[in-house]
Amino acid sequence: MRISLQEFARIGLYAGSFLVLFLILFALHSPSVSAAAAAPAAPAAEAQSSPAYTSYVTTASYLNVRAAPNTRSKILKVVKKGTVLSVTGKLDNGWLQLESKGYVHGGYAIPKNSAQKVKALSYSPVSKQSAASSGSPGDAQTDSGLTVEAIEDLFDGTGFENQGLEEAVLQVEDKYGINAYFTIAVMRLESGNGTSRLAKTRNNLFGLNSSNGYVKFASKEACILRFGELISSNYLGKGYTTIDKIGKKYCPANSKWASLVKSYMKSDYRSTA
Repeated sequence: MRISLQEFARIGLYAGSFLVLFLILFALHSPSVSAAAAAPAAPAAEAQSSPAYTSYVTTASYLNVRAAPNTRSKILKVVKKGTVLSVTGKLDNGWLQLESKGYVHGGYAIPKNSAQKVKALSYSPVSKQSAASSGSPGDAQTDSGLTVEAIEDLFDGTGFENQGLEEAVLQVEDKYGINAYFTIAVMRLESGNGTSRLAKTRNNLFGLNSSNGYVKFASKEACILRFGELISSNYLGKGYTTIDKIGKKYCPANSKWASLVKSYMKSDYRSTA
């Protein structure tokens, strides 16, 4: 039996088609192919990425936004209590870096969803006039806005002059959130502007005592730092959150202690405003 070339070609076409069909069916029933077909397609990309910042709410009456993360840098602007800030990171020294520009002290802002209670050491509402400035002493847990140079001017002509105490005062504000005006006012009152015997012989600027009598400090700077620690832990940390409350515990024998501290704060503020 002889097969023509045309018939041979037709048989080859059929055989080739059958082979292709067989390979397709085999591939469809292959486990790897089936699993790949059943797997959901991976999303190409999220339409909108998560924000690279955390929302914080300011807790101080007025808070300075500074050019660098320290109290000596330039003030860029002032924000009011309750302002929501976009924070991109927290630095080792506690300052918060803002998404827009500048830095704020981390002691005066908390995460927006935080349930943390904020201490307030205030004695009177901030007036409209002082509200226009960041350095208002109306809240002793507000960033004072003072610089080393400004404090040097306040110390001019007092026993604090040329003692190198300015940095220590600002360090208390940085570390414990205690307004520099408040620290200076208590220094003035308790040491007679740095001229008392305790200040000269024991470097004790705040009348700090113990069971053994008035404490002697290695330096006036050490005394200032100890004062900040005590106010933070023994007063603010225990609910004494106003100057009036602090006065009743700090100096119970002097009923005018709180009003005198406030008077010094107001006077110093006016001289630097």
